[in-house]
Amino acid sequence: MIVVFVLIAAAVLAAFAALHYYAWRRLVRETTAKGGWPRRIGTLVFVAGPVLMFAALAAERAGAPFLLQQVLAWPGFLWMAFALYLLLALLVGEVVRPLLRRLVDRGRPSAAVAAEGAPVRVPVPELRELEPVPGLAPAAPAPTRRLVLARTVGAAATVAAAGVVAGGAYGVLRGPTVKRVTVPLAKLPRAAHGFRIAVVSDIHLGPVLGRGFAERVVETINATQPDLIAVVGDLVDGSVEDLAPAVAPLARLSARHGTYFVTGNHEYFSGAEPWVEHVRELGLRPLENARVDIGAFDLAGVNDIAGDNYGDGPDYAKALGDRDTSRASVLLAHQPVMIHEAVKHSVDLQLSGHTHGGQLWPGNFVAAASNPTLAGLDRYGDTQLYVSRGAGAWGPPVRVGAPSDITVVQLASKQA
Repeated sequence: MIVVFVLIAAAVLAAFAALHYYAWRRLVRETTAKGGWPRRIGTLVFVAGPVLMFAALAAERAGAPFLLQQVLAWPGFLWMAFALYLLLALLVGEVVRPLLRRLVDRGRPSAAVAAEGAPVRVPVPELRELEPVPGLAPAAPAPTRRLVLARTVGAAATVAAAGVVAGGAYGVLRGPTVKRVTVPLAKLPRAAHGFRIAVVSDIHLGPVLGRGFAERVVETINATQPDLIAVVGDLVDGSVEDLAPAVAPLARLSARHGTYFVTGNHEYFSGAEPWVEHVRELGLRPLENARVDIGAFDLAGVNDIAGDNYGDGPDYAKALGDRDTSRASVLLAHQPVMIHEAVKHSVDLQLSGHTHGGQLWPGNFVAAASNPTLAGLDRYGDTQLYVSRGAGAWGPPVRVGAPSDITVVQLASKQA
């Protein structure tokens, strides 16, 4: 098993290095003079970027000093996103390059053309090398067609990638937008018609997104005036010691029926047990394989499946096994793949996150392949599943093609 892992890791690193070499060759080697400072700076960027990226990942997972994580996270994770879109832009450039070459060739004047269009040989007098004029520097040689094309495509690819990343970062840092979804439940009593649950997932407070971002999330949720708030996992990327100030604004979350929390896979990377206790101190109620009576329906929550590796996984029987199935039920479960157990236990609605909607296009295709539902409302038999794209971002604070959201799920009674 270890050998297989090492081989896969080696193959991934080799592919990563090859793609960076390709980008360096197109953007640096083919556009700069050998030995010049532009080539030295370009090469330094293509070495430092990957090094910072891997250092940021390693520092977060190893629990390095939080200040070091913050220093490495911004350049390292932004390089991750920039390198992705730079590579995609360069691949587009490979298609455009032959077209540009033809356009340049068309614009070049012919040496001489006969009246009927046939080329004519024109004698050219022998040119003598001109003597240098004292006091004047020799003229720099004109750039070749190939150099002009390389610089044009390289500049366009760099500007395009930087623009995409900048726009995606702005979308994250300004905070999530509010979505509203109506979900009819056959068992919901008429008295609960219009009950509003604010669903927030994947806030990912950590070295990049901190207290200021948490405050924007809290303000956005409270402005919707929900009846109940559901925090469905991946709240943090780090320890309680490092991130207690960042999560402090969550104490201001306000809803008539309270705020509930279930773990996500990243809580287990960071230490789930301390976080469960800390959010309890902030006024959130953890649902650790537990169920509460909201009055009109049962609200249940299960631990994330990542907890299986820590002896603290989901227990559906404990959370749902002895309930009255004639009552409407809502389940909080971080990952959409948990829907299959929800169906077995006759849950009416599962609320999840985890996917980020793919976060960085074309990552949505990978996320869609590994999750039953990528984002939005879906149905599995008599059970409905709603998946939020999440409020924050993991790794690069960038989203492309998957805007962040906080969703107000309004329950509708079919008896109303």
